[in-house]
Amino acid sequence: MKLAAIKDVLSGHCSVEEATKKHRISSRSVLGKWITKYTNEIELKPTHKGKGLSHMSKGRKTTFEERIEIAQYTIANGLDYQKAIEKYGVSYQQVYAWARKYQAGSEDALKDNRGRKKPLEELDEHERLKLRIKELEARNEYQEMENTFAKKLAEIKRRNTR
Repeated sequence: MKLAAIKDVLSGHCSVEEATKKHRISSRSVLGKWITKYTNEIELKPTHKGKGLSHMSKGRKTTFEERIEIAQYTIANGLDYQKAIEKYGVSYQQVYAWARKYQAGSEDALKDNRGRKKPLEELDEHERLKLRIKELEARNEYQEMENTFAKKLAEIKRRNTR
């Protein structure tokens, strides 16, 4: 598409304005930049706009095994994130993060531990104490709220009896 637009302008078949409209290019300056690159023999990279999955595609939910496979595939292909994005239909951010975690750690680094709590018997003494403090703070807050409510209720009853 880029080459067709550039050749239309350079051959004299179209003005920059006409080629921009004909090939549905966002602006004349974009086409101008392409022409400059072309005439200076700088590589024109293909445009992915509207075609398949680009590096900005939306991520999707994956299993632990899938994340391992994607990370291994990406690393085996010289960290070619775009290739993994197109093959597995995931986002750049996901592929990048999984490949980095896999390289830095192990397969366990790819587990999704969000929202999961350790069983009470797996907690060490420090973690148990922190949990107990949170429980007591929540209980204290609830009792303070009850006391405030009881005081307000008593005040309202006093006002209504006058």
